[in-house]
Amino acid sequence: MTRLSDYLLPTLKDAPADAEAASHKLLVRAGLARQLGTGLWTWLPAGYRSIKRVEAIIREEMDAIGCLEMLMPVLQPAEPWKRTGRYGIEELFRLRDRREAELVLAMTHEEAVTSHIAGDVRSYRDLPLMLYHLQTKERDEPRPRAGVLRTREFTMKDAYSFDRDEAGLDRSYQLQAGAYERIFERCGLRFYAVESDVGIMGGSGAHEFMAPCAAGENEVALAPGYAANVEVASAVARTVELPEPLPEPRSVPTPGLTTVDAVAGELGVAPGALIKAMPVVTAGDELVLVLVRGDHRLNEVKLANHLGAPTRLAREDEIEAAIGPVGFIGPVGAGVRTLMDEAIAGGGLVTGANEPDAHLVGVEPGRDFRYETCDVRTVEAGDLTAAGDPIEIEAAIEVGNIFKLGTRYSEPLGATYLDPDGVERPIVMGSYGIGPARIVAAAVEQRADELGICWPSAIAPWRLHICSLGKEGDEVSAAAAALYDGCVAAGIETLLDDRDGAGPGEKLTDAELLGCPLRVTVGRRGLADGVVETRVRASGEEERVPLAEAPARAGEILEGIG
Repeated sequence: MTRLSDYLLPTLKDAPADAEAASHKLLVRAGLARQLGTGLWTWLPAGYRSIKRVEAIIREEMDAIGCLEMLMPVLQPAEPWKRTGRYGIEELFRLRDRREAELVLAMTHEEAVTSHIAGDVRSYRDLPLMLYHLQTKERDEPRPRAGVLRTREFTMKDAYSFDRDEAGLDRSYQLQAGAYERIFERCGLRFYAVESDVGIMGGSGAHEFMAPCAAGENEVALAPGYAANVEVASAVARTVELPEPLPEPRSVPTPGLTTVDAVAGELGVAPGALIKAMPVVTAGDELVLVLVRGDHRLNEVKLANHLGAPTRLAREDEIEAAIGPVGFIGPVGAGVRTLMDEAIAGGGLVTGANEPDAHLVGVEPGRDFRYETCDVRTVEAGDLTAAGDPIEIEAAIEVGNIFKLGTRYSEPLGATYLDPDGVERPIVMGSYGIGPARIVAAAVEQRADELGICWPSAIAPWRLHICSLGKEGDEVSAAAAALYDGCVAAGIETLLDDRDGAGPGEKLTDAELLGCPLRVTVGRRGLADGVVETRVRASGEEERVPLAEAPARAGEILEGIG
């Protein structure tokens, strides 16, 4: 029984002052979620119904590919995390119990599940195996934002595959990828599967599933036959007009000009004709000079992957001691290891002169300085794929990810098996994560309009919303209650707005805000003609239906929507 007269659905006229994302505004206004603290959110009853519907779809698709559900604890011993090298991750919550034992609050469960497999799997006959659970995760997120999109605590489905070899991993990976596509399709999302960085998970390959929307904090590079997270995307850079080459570099005065645009404007050249020099310091305290074209941006993920570890920007004193004055540095005569992005080409380039208030013109890589070629720039809209197609950049929400872990966790945690010849080999693993709350938020972002939420039928808190425009005890209220009983009996998940203290305008406004796929309005005028009014939330299509036929007709309309 779901009647608003005895239900907690605290709708609001205004969104929170700090809300920017549409999902943040609407989930709060529609009474679906409330913030408890920074990055900490409570799902209220109606919102939790949508979360549970998403989780049911996830379970069905995981079960269908033979993935077995289990449940592992959030609170875990620190030792396995130390053995895998992840104990030092900044976002990991670390604590001690009353006996001073070191513990962590899990961000993911690779350490836990691999420890179990190490203790219970012995033979090749035990493999392949896939396990999953839906569990709370904790993350010391430095910048919680966008409501439920980036939080410190969240529920996640993570699955893990265990195989004998890479061929087995490929099979498991494809099974999971196919299940993910079906999950997102059933949840009514537009999405892309894109190449991505392995990040803190490690391994040999990864894909992310991205739901495009304006509130997304990720960027996706898209072209026919190509999709990749901008963190790892590669492309052919747009050509740039260069000055005439010179026999050798020539110094020109550029007093006080320390930006690309300022120097380009003074010299009358395109920003892409400049070489932007960016000194970074590696984990081994080596200062490295990274070069990108003046109209390009350094991609820190690509740089970290190229060097095998993250870097930090060099301090001003470090730059001046090793190369020259900040704002005027360049690779000619720098005397440090130099990485040059592959988009830089040709002669006649402009660089800093490593002297105050001066730049060099006519610089030619190779002739005037030595370098290592690499791909460390961020792809820009208008770049081209290898096939010559222009790339577009679109904002998106990451709603799922899959990783080929290989032996990244099985080796340090001792998860091995005996092959048919009795040889001990490490188990080959995959990891597969998906966020129910992010799916809900992405659905709201993609489908909302000026009136409120417009749910995909499969994950709406209720499929049918009945608005009774009568007063308690009158014939309108009685007819609405009877209709509600008939729809529930027909197997339709139905909400009845029978609030006696709310007027017709408030009820209809709240119905649009909540956004259930179909609304049925029971009013005095319609009832006098023996009809009720249906309205499809997404299309606005309306129909007058005989009261006696309303449950059956509602079911037909919803079947068409689904």
